[in-house]
Order: sequence, then C-alpha cells, then structure tokens
Amino acid sequence: MSAKSFDMIVIGAGPGGYVAAIRGAQLGLSVCVVEREHMGGICLNWGCIPTKALLRSSEIFHYMQRAGDYGLSAEKIGFDLDAVVKRSRGVAKQLNGGVGHLLKKNKVTVVMGEATLPAKGRVSVKTDKGTQDLSAPNIVLATGARARELPGLEADGDLVWTYKHALVPPRMPKRLLVIGSGAIGIEFASFYNTLGADVTVVEVMDRVLPVEDAEISAFAKKQFEKQGMTIREKTMVKQLDRGKGQVTAHIEKDGKTTKETFDTVISAVGIVGNVEGLGLEALGVRVERTHVVTDPHCRTGVDGLYAIGDLAGAPWLAHKASHEGVMVAELIAGQHPHPVDPASIAGCTYCHPQIASVGLTEAKAKEQGLDIKVGRFPFIGNGKAIALGEPEGLVKTIFDAKTGELLGAHMVGAEVTELIQGYVIGRQLETTETDLMHTVFPHPTLSEMMHESVLDAWGRAIHF
Repeated sequence: MSAKSFDMIVIGAGPGGYVAAIRGAQLGLSVCVVEREHMGGICLNWGCIPTKALLRSSEIFHYMQRAGDYGLSAEKIGFDLDAVVKRSRGVAKQLNGGVGHLLKKNKVTVVMGEATLPAKGRVSVKTDKGTQDLSAPNIVLATGARARELPGLEADGDLVWTYKHALVPPRMPKRLLVIGSGAIGIEFASFYNTLGADVTVVEVMDRVLPVEDAEISAFAKKQFEKQGMTIREKTMVKQLDRGKGQVTAHIEKDGKTTKETFDTVISAVGIVGNVEGLGLEALGVRVERTHVVTDPHCRTGVDGLYAIGDLAGAPWLAHKASHEGVMVAELIAGQHPHPVDPASIAGCTYCHPQIASVGLTEAKAKEQGLDIKVGRFPFIGNGKAIALGEPEGLVKTIFDAKTGELLGAHMVGAEVTELIQGYVIGRQLETTETDLMHTVFPHPTLSEMMHESVLDAWGRAIHF
C-alpha cells in the first residue's frame, strides 16, 4: 500500500502542533496531524488550563474566608476536593473537544497513534487498527515534553506525585512537600496551601522562582511565608523513604541532612523533551539534553524537518509553541516570517500573588554591561488595588538609560498575568520611555501602576 501524501505532517496536537496544522491549512496546504493521546496536548489536558481551573477554585475559597474584609458574611465555608477536580476536568474536556472541532473545520486530517520517522519525509503511525504510512516533504515535530524524574524521587501516584497526579489527587494532602519552585511547583504549592495543607517548598537554587527577577522572587517569598508556607532555598531532597501512608524526606542544606515526614510529595523538578522512539538519531537530528537543536526558524538541519515548542527547548511555554507553529507553517507555505524572539515572550505564574515578566531581569541587564534605569511602583499606591483589597504587589520596569528602550518588566500582585501584555506590546513596537509616559492610562485601573513605574525610572512618579 502506498503512503498517503500531504504537504505537511505535524506530530503532536498540543498548542504548538494543532496551531501549526490550522495555520498550514489556512495557507492552502494539505495537512495531517498525528496525536497519540489527547487533542490539545499537555497544556490543555494536564497543564495550563486545568491548573488555572483549580487555582480559580482556591482563589474563590480564599476570598470566601476573607468575606469579613469586604463587609460580607459567609458561614460554614468548606470545599469538596472531588467537585473542584471535576470542574477542572470538565474545563479541559470542553477545550479538548474544541481543538478537534477546529481541526475538522479547517479540513486537517487527524490520525490517532504513535508516530516514527522511518526515513526523510516519511511517517509511520501505529494505530489501534494497524500501521498507517504517511509522507510529506515537510514534517513538524511538536511532541512536547514530560516531567523530569530524579533517581530515588520517582512518582508512584500514591505518596509521590507528578503534576498529573496533583491534578486528580487521590486525597487532600495534610503535610505536603513540593520539590522545585518553578511555575509548576509554586502553583501547586499555592493551590494546596490555600485549601489548608501544611506546605514546604524545597528549591536547589538560591531563591524561589529562580528565573524571575530577584526582587520579585523575594517579594513573592515573603507573601508565601505570610500565607503559612515553609520555603527552603539552596536545599536538596536527597532521598525519600516511603512507608505506610507517609514519606520521610532526607533534606540537605549546607552539608547537613535532616529528616522530615510528609504524607504527600509533589516532584516538580523540570521537564525532559519527548525525543525517544521517533527515529531522530538515524535521520541525523541533533539532540542535546533531551531537546532538539534548531535554528531561529525551528529548522533541525535535516531538510524539511522542523521542531517546535517544548521539544525545541526553553522557554517551555504554550504561547511560544503556538507562535513557532504559525511561523513554521508560514515558512513551509513560502512566506517570510520573523523568527520568534525568546526575550519577547512573557512568562506568567498563577500562584497567589500572581507573577508575570518579560525581557531582561535587572541582573541580566547589568551582566550585559548595559547602563540602566529602574522604576518601581507598589500596589499600595494604587486606588484600584486598595479598592480590590489587594494592596500587596510591585511593578518593576528596566530601561536602557541611553536609548529609553524597555529592556524588561516584572510584576507580582493581583491580575498581573493580564497586565503584562501591555509591556509585551510595548516591546514589540520598540516603544521608548517617552511613548509610555505620553500614554494616557485609564483610571481607576491596576494598569496605572505600569505608567507610574515608567515615570519612577526617571524620578517622575506622582503617587509615590
């Protein structure tokens, strides 16, 4: 049987793959998507979306407990963890169905199964009906990544969880250890802490949220501790002794090891790319530390073979994958898209308080030898933040002192994940401090702090 041929085959239907497929179809290409598990990938089924649904429940629970602060009363406040999880799964299911509908609407062929690349331009798919052979001059790898497992700290789904177990928990943890304080670790720490678990976070680096600006990390840490979390930095979990209904963790700091007991552990120590079993080595694809090496246009160096999203390395963000998917589809269709600039991609963490950032941190800007001006504005100086009952937060902006270029913006506080986009657009349009100063921000909004932070960099803040 001859292979069914397409202009473009996409392997993986996550936020990189399904977006690449739709854009390719819009541009008139015949497109096939191969997916082994879920439409929408990890992000939609086991990542970004269901975690936001869980965090929304814990946020509302937090406000219910604070009803008195708003002149309201709420009695017998409680939660049903199964119902919270059920809502989260329902949200994921709705969006999963939506992706299938979008692919169908755009006449993208979908093949469910496990893909391998037996030769250049060829894809073999193991489906539940047998093997299907496909061919295309352009193949896009969008196979994503999975949780990194450290030796001795492997998940078992009972006492030790990955993010997947934490999304459909078998029980409510009482004493929870979270290993790793990146976005995933901190979001789960925040969720379970708000619902009443006694949470300890262990981070091997010198601060929590290590990719964020140091000042933002320090501010967030204070808030987490105020909420009752225990935060341990420059600390390692060396081993886990699993007993009946409990885990004893060997925790090392400054060469000294202590033992502590928990009933649940969440391991959130990074991710590894899904590079195995595809046949990449035989094709001559370069893989470094589980990620496919690409040029700025996501080309692998093998003619007609591209890699996008988590598979192609940091930043491990769904919106980066989607943008790369669009870029690659346009490239295949003969257009001339700009490469995706990782420095212009915002990162958002949905813990309480929220954290959002784009561009250079203050330390990175100094490392590059740039002459900088830094502006800050606290939430306590903003009328809307006080009216919301959310006076804890900070907006920080970093500019090139000579050119006025916005080098970076970093925020912690209520709704900052929605606010950051203003600075993202500013950077994309190569805005200077003068443009931002001359922009009239609406009142009363949290966004006014973005304006004040810019003014502060030049010593012109009005309300602080």
